[in-house]
Amino acid sequence: MQAKKSGWKQALRWMPGVLISAIAIYAVFKFVKVEDLKNAFQTVKPGFILLICGISVIGYLIRGKAWQVILGKDVTFKQSFFGVSVGYFLNNVLPFRAGELARSFFVGRSTGKGTFYVLSTIIIERAFDLAFAAVYVIITLPFLLGMDWIKPVAIIALVLVFAALLILFLVARNKEKVLGWLNKISKPNKFFNFLLPRIENIIDGFALLAHPSQFFLSLLWIGINWVVWTATYCFAVNAVIPGAPIWWGIFLTGVMALGVAIPSAPSALGVYEASFVAAIAILGGQTSTALAYAIILHLLAFTFSAIFGIWALIREGLGFSKVLATFGSSEVNAESIAVDKEEK
Repeated sequence: MQAKKSGWKQALRWMPGVLISAIAIYAVFKFVKVEDLKNAFQTVKPGFILLICGISVIGYLIRGKAWQVILGKDVTFKQSFFGVSVGYFLNNVLPFRAGELARSFFVGRSTGKGTFYVLSTIIIERAFDLAFAAVYVIITLPFLLGMDWIKPVAIIALVLVFAALLILFLVARNKEKVLGWLNKISKPNKFFNFLLPRIENIIDGFALLAHPSQFFLSLLWIGINWVVWTATYCFAVNAVIPGAPIWWGIFLTGVMALGVAIPSAPSALGVYEASFVAAIAILGGQTSTALAYAIILHLLAFTFSAIFGIWALIREGLGFSKVLATFGSSEVNAESIAVDKEEK
């Protein structure tokens, strides 16, 4: 009976994301005829697929390097690369972006830094991503007609990111004062005694923000990673709309980044395709061709995340069923916190 209740609980937790994905899929196919989609697939050249495969590998390597800089010098490239690989893969197969928690768990264990320290660096990494996405949308808006409504959204997102980074910077620079303040306002108890070291670990992870050289170096590597992503979408938009200017690829990259951030089914199923098709439609391209390329790009992204992610899990000596049981359950925090406690 308990197992049945747990199953229903899990289904209800998945429902909102699945519903959003279903709506996105319905919306896409409402504007695309199946026959046109079949014909569009025939226009995709093998050279384009090989090109995207090469760019994808480079993108993974650069992302691994960027996260290594954020984590600190005592973390190896191999640890950060395979950590990114695990995170991307599990984000594609589990709901609620559980891959980020899994990434923090695996790298926290392999480096000895702890789950919460690593999780804080992922927060910084994602803040950088959101900032780049907002900037991409803002700088391309002057070239688009009738899209002024999205500018306030992008500006608000950018302001919030910078405000959050500023707050985290102040917390990192005043770690002892913050911890002392928490001790004052909280009555000592068993739970708080357990929680305080975790909070300290999280603040340690924000130390990057208090070191200008490390901050700007990590920002540089994230920027290079975004250039690689932009190259992917520049080639894609040129394949759909020959002769497209570079800024179209920049606009598409920003829309895709913001689009897949919407809560949805694992792997942003449907939402990825809808975001791509919507952006191409705004730029005046054919929706059927856009959908064909979106499906191919999504399949390639999933394939590479699976290859590198499964490779990383094998290196860790973990089976996928074990990972699914841990990070796909409602008790997702329990094991990671327990392991983090043992490490500390």
